[in-house]
Amino acid sequence: MILGDLGAEVIKVERPGGGDDTRAWGPPFVASESVYFLSINRNKKSIAVDMKHARGAEIIQQLAAVSDVLVENFLPGKLPQMGLGYAELSRVNPQLVYCSISGYGQTGPQCQSPGYDSIASAVSGMMHITGPEDGEPVRPGVAMTDLATGLYAHGAIMAALLQRHKTGRGVHIDCNLLSSQVSCLSHIAANYLNAGKEAKRWGTAHESIVPYQGFRTKDGHLVVAAGNNKQFIRVCQVLDLQNLTEDPKYRTNQLRVQNRKQLLQTLSQRFLQETTADWLRRFQGSGVPVGPINSIQEVFSEPQVKHNGLIQEMQHPTAGRIAVPGPAVRFSSFPLSGPTPPPLIGQHTVQVLRDTLSCSDDVIKELLESRAVAQNEVS
Repeated sequence: MILGDLGAEVIKVERPGGGDDTRAWGPPFVASESVYFLSINRNKKSIAVDMKHARGAEIIQQLAAVSDVLVENFLPGKLPQMGLGYAELSRVNPQLVYCSISGYGQTGPQCQSPGYDSIASAVSGMMHITGPEDGEPVRPGVAMTDLATGLYAHGAIMAALLQRHKTGRGVHIDCNLLSSQVSCLSHIAANYLNAGKEAKRWGTAHESIVPYQGFRTKDGHLVVAAGNNKQFIRVCQVLDLQNLTEDPKYRTNQLRVQNRKQLLQTLSQRFLQETTADWLRRFQGSGVPVGPINSIQEVFSEPQVKHNGLIQEMQHPTAGRIAVPGPAVRFSSFPLSGPTPPPLIGQHTVQVLRDTLSCSDDVIKELLESRAVAQNEVS
């Protein structure tokens, strides 16, 4: 989807009938369309191809021959059995960048295990470190492992295209959920690898920085992040608790971490005395990073969210007017393309066969009649 935002022509290959599994993930639905599917499939064309049909596999080979990038998420070894692995397709197109996304990697003891975000989040330790301090492990509110893997894949594809510019040859990229999430464990992993320190859940708090967490206010919640001693002093000044800055127990961050419980109790009691809006006004200009814990409704009412163009609207052929989160990045010298709405299953089958593969009307008719491909009737 990000490559599509940047102007790439993205052709999504789906099985005839049901298509992408996420088309059925709901409610909510808009008309008959899954909002989940709509949220992650803008700027794509859809062709419906039966890859188990001999003619269907041929179409994939033909597309690979004229494409810059192929992205697939089959179990390792499945596509080579169909003649569609990297070894086979790189002979057809030596410049092809072939990106495989799997649960655990293309090789190794778990490579044949299916992978979903929640499973990889559990196996990678992400759930172990997420949730209330004294509570059970918690799944992150969005599919962070899926999202991280997609971002890693996007960066890898861009790097492979740059490498191809130098060498003239494509490459096979192995991107997987487990590796993506473990690499995102960051300092938590380093704490264990270097100091033997097992991680625990901290809720909104930070293991190594105090105060750096959410606080309940009179009418909601506020997150305060004092990342250095100067910011801690400013927090105390805003809260009218200057006496804390003179207490030797809180003079450095290391001491504040050691005496976290007593300090946080004092701060928490003070935050309860004012509303979130009052605290935000008090902290304005202080140099201390603060922010409210917003509901989703409040997120999309934020002036900065609107200014950053994070609400993207488009007209869908069956769902009508839809809105999705927009791209996170903008460029100074060119605008992002689109958006075009998420496709119906097989909405562009005939168009791609005709315009991309130069198939004649007779060949297209034959493919449709043989059920090697399908075209959505709405289009």
